[in-house]
Amino acid sequence: MKTLSCWIIYNGSLTSPKFIEQAEMIKVSAERRNISCTIYQNDELTMEISEGNLTLGFLKEGNKPDFVIFLDKDILLARQLEQLGIPVYNPVSSIEKCDNKAIMYQTLANHGLPIPETIIAPKVYKGFKLKDKRYYEYVINRLGFPMIIKEVHGSFGMKVYLIQDETEFYAKVEELSGISYLFQKYISTSHGRDIRINVVGDKAVASMYRHSDIDFRANVSNGGKMMTYQPTEAQIELAVKCTKIMGTYFSGIDILFGENEEPIICEVNSNSHLRNIYDCTGIWVADYMIDFVIDHLKVLANE
Repeated sequence: MKTLSCWIIYNGSLTSPKFIEQAEMIKVSAERRNISCTIYQNDELTMEISEGNLTLGFLKEGNKPDFVIFLDKDILLARQLEQLGIPVYNPVSSIEKCDNKAIMYQTLANHGLPIPETIIAPKVYKGFKLKDKRYYEYVINRLGFPMIIKEVHGSFGMKVYLIQDETEFYAKVEELSGISYLFQKYISTSHGRDIRINVVGDKAVASMYRHSDIDFRANVSNGGKMMTYQPTEAQIELAVKCTKIMGTYFSGIDILFGENEEPIICEVNSNSHLRNIYDCTGIWVADYMIDFVIDHLKVLANE
C-alpha cells in the first residue's frame, strides 16, 4: 500500500505558539498512521502563474502531497492548491464561507437554522458616511440596546463589540468606516457562556462548556473558563447540520443559549483550535480528523 503524504499549512504571520502547536498536534496524528507529513507556513508556498499555468514556486512535478490540512484563511492559496488537483481539508469554499460572518449567517439562514436576529451593514467606503441617520435609527429601533456589532472577519472573540447605547453605537460605526460588519440582537440569556462542539464528518466528537465572569464573550482567549459538557440531542443535531450546510469536513460550532435554553448558532469555525478542547476533555480531535481524511480519500479514489 502506498504511503500517504500530506502538508499542514498555517499562517506565517501569526507568531503565537498556539498556531504551530495546532499544526504539530495534527502532524502527530498523521504520523501515528504512517503518513509522511510536512508543516509549512503559507508564505513558504509561492503562488505563481507561469505561461498561463498555475504553479507553486518550488513544487516539482510528482512532488505534490496526497492531501493538505489547511489551518489558514489564505483563500487564494487554498484555491491554488485545489486547482492543482490537491485535496484540501477543509475545502476552500467552506473556509471562505466561514471566514466571512455575513456570508456564514446568510448561508445558515437560507436553510432555516436558528441565528440571532441580524442586520448586515451596508458597504460604506473608508472616510465616507451614510448621507443621513435613518438607516442607523432603523437598526437601533429594530434591535435595541444592548446590541452586538461584529466585524465580518475576526477570530477568538476579537472584533465583537457589546454596544450599550447610542453614543457607543455611533462611535463604533464611525470607527468601522470602510470595514464590513453586521449588527446583531444581543442574546442576554447566554451572557458570558456558550458551548463549543467539535464536529468531524457527521459526528460530534468533543464538546465543552465555556463561561466567563469578566466578559460577555465566553472565549477562553478572553479569560473564559472551560469544563466538560454533554451536549443535548438538539445541540448535537444543530452542530452537525451546520457542518453539512457550510461544507466543512471538520469544524468547531459555537452555540448560545436561548430564552428557554434552546440552541442558537453563534459561529461556525472552519479552523477551530484543538489544544483547549484536549485540555478540557482529553479528546485528541486530530485523530478523528486524520481518520476522516483517510476514509474520504478512499471514496475519492473509487469515484
